[in-house]
Amino acid sequence: MTLKFYKYQGTGNDFIMIDNREKLFKNDTKLIAFLCDRKFGIGADGLILLEHSEDVEDDFKMVYFNSDGNESTMCGNGGRCLVKFAQFLEIIEDKATFTAIDGKHHASIDKHLVSLQMQDVYEIKNVDDTYFLNTGSPHHISFVENVDQLHVKEEGAKIRYSETYKAEGVNVNFVTPQEDYLQVRTYERGVEDETLSCGTGVTAVAIAAHRSKLILDHKIAIVAQGGSLSVSFDESEGNYTNVWLTGPAQYVFEGFIPC
Repeated sequence: MTLKFYKYQGTGNDFIMIDNREKLFKNDTKLIAFLCDRKFGIGADGLILLEHSEDVEDDFKMVYFNSDGNESTMCGNGGRCLVKFAQFLEIIEDKATFTAIDGKHHASIDKHLVSLQMQDVYEIKNVDDTYFLNTGSPHHISFVENVDQLHVKEEGAKIRYSETYKAEGVNVNFVTPQEDYLQVRTYERGVEDETLSCGTGVTAVAIAAHRSKLILDHKIAIVAQGGSLSVSFDESEGNYTNVWLTGPAQYVFEGFIPC
């Protein structure tokens, strides 16, 4: 089989996109891992299928796989890139509604910026300077003095495979507050390495920073290794609703690969 694919990236978080509305691509862990391999395949942090949704209110359905080939939980940057891909396919114009593994999402496009509504957050666990919350994917957040000096892959793996999280794994975010933004670096499970950006991760970081009272604003600027994003939300009695992740999502290239 020769596979038609597209490549998109959002703040350095890169994804293989496949239009699978005809269900020609069959989920295969080894094949997906090969396609995401940066030496032997196309290379990506993950692979996303755009499919028809069973819900008539949806424009499409999102199915996301990590680069290890396993289907995973929600990916915020991947969702934003998929919205841009749907626009390219002329499925949508500048607004979208779709279903992912964590439920329904709404999105809008303003030129190269894509805003994605994330899931509401009602539970946040806090131990000392660390936080745990789920923003569609599970995230551990540690506030550190200088994230630039941190060995993210090594320190992130220690937490990801610790007794606390080893059963299901966790994404690990290290955060240094700056004057008017949060600087973030993320270790992602399934990739098992640092990625240049993580959408659900920066969303979790913004909410944790607000909960810790490091930042009181309801719109927070985030700088990841791959670029800048923003997170906005409403908060009432510790509950976070109307959560939106905004940042660039861009087409990179397309092609064919035998598989």
